[in-house]
Amino acid sequence: MSVTIQEMKEIKREFGISNQEIARKAALPVSTLQRIFSGTTKAPRRETLQALEQALITWSSARPAGSQEAVSLRESAVPYEAKRQGEYTVEDYYAIPDERRVELIDGVIYDMAAPSLLHQKILGQLYLQFQACADAHGEGCEVYLSPCDVQLDMDNRTMLQPDLFVICRDYDRKARALSGAPDLIVEILSPSSRWKDMMLKLNKYYQAGVREYWIIDPDHKEIHVYDFSVPDFRLETYSFDARIPIHLSGDTCSIDFAKIHQKIAPHY
Repeated sequence: MSVTIQEMKEIKREFGISNQEIARKAALPVSTLQRIFSGTTKAPRRETLQALEQALITWSSARPAGSQEAVSLRESAVPYEAKRQGEYTVEDYYAIPDERRVELIDGVIYDMAAPSLLHQKILGQLYLQFQACADAHGEGCEVYLSPCDVQLDMDNRTMLQPDLFVICRDYDRKARALSGAPDLIVEILSPSSRWKDMMLKLNKYYQAGVREYWIIDPDHKEIHVYDFSVPDFRLETYSFDARIPIHLSGDTCSIDFAKIHQKIAPHY
């Protein structure tokens, strides 16, 4: 499971979702939800938790426009007065000073906190291994590190900066931003981005056609790999000591996270 029960409760409270509404979307008995959220059920079945998580993803993607302002509070919103959150465009995004790093998601602007040393160490080590895979297998894939702009939906309401992404198709190398979905994206969680990466971006990447999405969770020492190329997608969770296959490569290439774990051990 990539979202904890406590985080589910926070999302439920933020959006004002009732147990009945969640139960209907997750196709679960209301009594089951009541026992999980009250703590009566100490170890819910994995399938039940995944159904709950997917229901909340569906709910967040279909939220009313007015709730976008509430979502933006999870990361501080850029203090503009000319427009309301939900109305910003790519033109507004590019008008922000370069020293201020933000993302634009469905017309909402999010400030991005400076990454930690641990975050950057993981990112650098991941890049080295992903690049080695790309070089060794010669599939025409290229690896990029943040900050690189990705105009995910090819509209004027969303511009993202994934921590790492892999692109395996022709694209305009002279463009200011990548237009359209990368083939694979990696995000490394931080306290300020956790909800956005695990819920909001998960749904955005899935809908945009990203084929594979990795979420690195340094706090819990887990890697969640979403394979969007299969029906209803597939979620796999690995420890920091695992060797993780890259489904994009047909599992012919993998990331040895144990080596990364060794490198980052002094940060814990």
